[in-house]
Amino acid sequence: MNTLEIRTVNVVQYKQALREGGSLPAIVKADDEFNYVLKFRGAGQGKKALIAELLGAELGRAIGLNVPEIVLMNLDDSFSKTEADEEIQDLLDFSVGLNLGMHYLSGAITYDPLVPRVDYLTASKIVLLDSIISNIDRTPKNSNLLNWKSEMWLIDHGAAFYFHHNWDTWRNHLNRSFPFVKNHVLLKMAKQLKEGAEEIKKRLSHEKIKEIVAAIPEDFLEDDSYALSTNDMRQAYIEFLMSRLNKIDTLAKEAEDAR
Repeated sequence: MNTLEIRTVNVVQYKQALREGGSLPAIVKADDEFNYVLKFRGAGQGKKALIAELLGAELGRAIGLNVPEIVLMNLDDSFSKTEADEEIQDLLDFSVGLNLGMHYLSGAITYDPLVPRVDYLTASKIVLLDSIISNIDRTPKNSNLLNWKSEMWLIDHGAAFYFHHNWDTWRNHLNRSFPFVKNHVLLKMAKQLKEGAEEIKKRLSHEKIKEIVAAIPEDFLEDDSYALSTNDMRQAYIEFLMSRLNKIDTLAKEAEDAR
């Protein structure tokens, strides 16, 4: 199996809190001199949101969509000591260790569904990706899409894979469809769902899914509140994704019917 290389960098400067979402991500500078949007392990949904972010981004990249580079980010305990805002101070304290970042797209503009600038095939692939990963958070109110350098880029997949918030019932999700697709911001533009499904089948293999799941840091998976081992969890993500891939034609029809 090939290995997906995700770089690890160290946070050297906390620059700005992003208060658009409830989890208070931040723009930070790393020791490679680049700026990143840092997603904190100490935020509300914890490490599971970081796993969903990693999987959603790398699956999107695998099927040919634009996604900012994902990196693992080490955060030490020095930043909370100089932070005046108590809420941010607590978040920094709870997030010491390994976190997740995405390359900051300077100058990017939030996608406006009233001025659609996306081709039908790309829109269809994004709709199908979100159906595969059960991403409920790409709606007209919160598109999690950016226009950058005349191209569309996908961000924020932390709300996907919601089955993993209760490992006791994860198997119940294997045969479900994705009715939330009716709320998708790009659904009206998704006029090539059949073609999008065929392209995804060509690009996403069992081996590719295993490679992406293998890239989840062991630390993100560790959870004493469930009996599953970290290896069991990896296998569950693989089984879930393969079940979605195997019924992608059904997911495409569901989206077509909703459109």
